[in-house]
Amino acid sequence: MNLVYGIKDKPKFGQLLIFAFQQVLAILAATILVPAIIGNGMSQSAALFGAGIGTLVYQLFTKFKSPVYLGSSFAFIGSMFAAFGGAASASAGYAGLIVGAIFAGLVYVVIALVIKIAGVKWINKLMPPVVIGPTVALIGLSLAVNAVNDLTVGKVMVDGVSACSPYVALIVGIITLFSIFAFSVYGKGMIKLIPFVLGILVGYVAASIFTVIGIATDNIALQVINFAAFKEMTIFAIPDFSFLEAMKGVKEIDGTFIATVAVAYVPVAFVVFAEHIADHKNLSSIIGQDLLEEPGLHRTLLGDGIGSMAGAFFGGCPNTTYGESVGCVAITRNASVITITTAAIMCLVISFFGPFVTFLSSIPNCVMGGVCVALYGFIAVSGLKMIQQVNLNAGKNLFVVSAILIPGIGGLSVSFGKVTLTTIACALILGILANVMLSKGAED
Repeated sequence: MNLVYGIKDKPKFGQLLIFAFQQVLAILAATILVPAIIGNGMSQSAALFGAGIGTLVYQLFTKFKSPVYLGSSFAFIGSMFAAFGGAASASAGYAGLIVGAIFAGLVYVVIALVIKIAGVKWINKLMPPVVIGPTVALIGLSLAVNAVNDLTVGKVMVDGVSACSPYVALIVGIITLFSIFAFSVYGKGMIKLIPFVLGILVGYVAASIFTVIGIATDNIALQVINFAAFKEMTIFAIPDFSFLEAMKGVKEIDGTFIATVAVAYVPVAFVVFAEHIADHKNLSSIIGQDLLEEPGLHRTLLGDGIGSMAGAFFGGCPNTTYGESVGCVAITRNASVITITTAAIMCLVISFFGPFVTFLSSIPNCVMGGVCVALYGFIAVSGLKMIQQVNLNAGKNLFVVSAILIPGIGGLSVSFGKVTLTTIACALILGILANVMLSKGAED
């Protein structure tokens, strides 16, 4: 892929801010959704701040050579519930979140040290394109249901259900999606580089028009955006950082609780390690540079692990590299690391600024659904492009790809108590086992 901005390129300041804002929009929905799912008073603003801190830590460890953003990890949702469920109080639960993130981060540190000593050739042999390609494709395909579900949901809720007509939401989502298509394909100059920003704005305007008409006619089925949220906002507010609440519950932590948290977090860290490799393989294919070699997998792992610790300290959520960020790089062809770094700083700033956080959180699900259809589609296609270099006339390769795609698309996952092997992890493990078994003496 011909990049408009390479890793070391620095866009002009005005353009840089817009590019960074586009990255923020790409990672926003998922980053603030995790604390919303966990509940227990977790702050979305703090999660946004934690993601920004985690990304800066990651950039430092990778020597500013890997253009990807870190956000709240969905893989640890079960672990986070376990931290609160095994705690004597909510404050102890917050302490458990931080302790758990430290355990997970230490797993990454240990693996990074092993890789530093042993190198990455064994990983490339264990996960060649025939394995990693369909796995990357699955990362996009596995998120397809989330994107489609969001396409029919607005922000105005009645008894926990979207009040607007699903057809109205769908119209807004499709307007957003096709706007992104048009800006990306037919746009010139700067317009072509910020299709998500412009697409979201077009979708927001369309949603606002429906909402205003709905309010004027007292027809709730047309009300997509919850404008009432703006009445309750404050201009400046300090996020409810996790460590502040955790300090109150430190004395309630005992050995049994720490063991419970460790069991909940450590195995999941090994699962996310596999997804970490898939994300970096995908990003490497997009930017034309093997990130596992330079800056090195040991550095990306250290950045991800320590970044998760730092992110959880402030926001409670362990972080992980985001496919949405990778997709944004792929579509806009902007791999500038300074863009990612600026996006991280932007998240730190806006997490304190009430009107901006309120605006971002008011963007309707259907608008973000339109965005995610494009983003997740690009992730899937990136994986499929990797398979192009594989000889699919060889039966061995066909079986390996089948062992990954079918269980992955079918949603196979396996649970061992509180530990769950995600669909991506299960598919990747099956692919690796199939590839190892069929490689000896097989035709490539």
